[in-house]
Amino acid sequence: MGRTPCCSGEGLKKGAWTEDEDKKLVDYIAEHGEGGWRNLPQKAGLLRCGKSCRLRWANYLRPGIKRGEFSVEEEETVIRLQSTLGNKWSSIAKQLPGRTDNEIKNHWNTRLKRLAAERRVIRNAAQNSPEVPAVNSDTYTEADNSSEKLQEIENSGKSKSSISPSSKLLNEVAATLRAS
Repeated sequence: MGRTPCCSGEGLKKGAWTEDEDKKLVDYIAEHGEGGWRNLPQKAGLLRCGKSCRLRWANYLRPGIKRGEFSVEEEETVIRLQSTLGNKWSSIAKQLPGRTDNEIKNHWNTRLKRLAAERRVIRNAAQNSPEVPAVNSDTYTEADNSSEKLQEIENSGKSKSSISPSSKLLNEVAATLRAS
């Protein structure tokens, strides 16, 4: 009834791929094209599972793959699409040419999920906060004093690393609310 296993798992190599294995896989696909992943390892002379070959090709060796840091625009796109599509990484990857669904998923789970959550908290705080009355220029409050101290610390460059990005965003929102 079900699909037969792609391999027995015995005698197959696991772990990191070598340059020689990569070359064999690339050469085989250049000559025969993609597909037939179950039989590819035997035909290409690889001691790997077909699934391993397919994933190695799709996520690392395929021409046109974009590696490295995500741009700000790419991150914004991922956050926006994830909020509308959910965790449909292949659909999101179609909107980012050169990026793999696996790479996008990993980047989301390591960095962007926290960033998106912080933005939601700030957005909700700004929408739900009561109107802050205008402060008379003669009035000097403790909040203004702490805001000035924070600005001094940020501008001094001494302890920039001690202030988290979420704290900076919250401070900017607070300053905006105070100013309005």
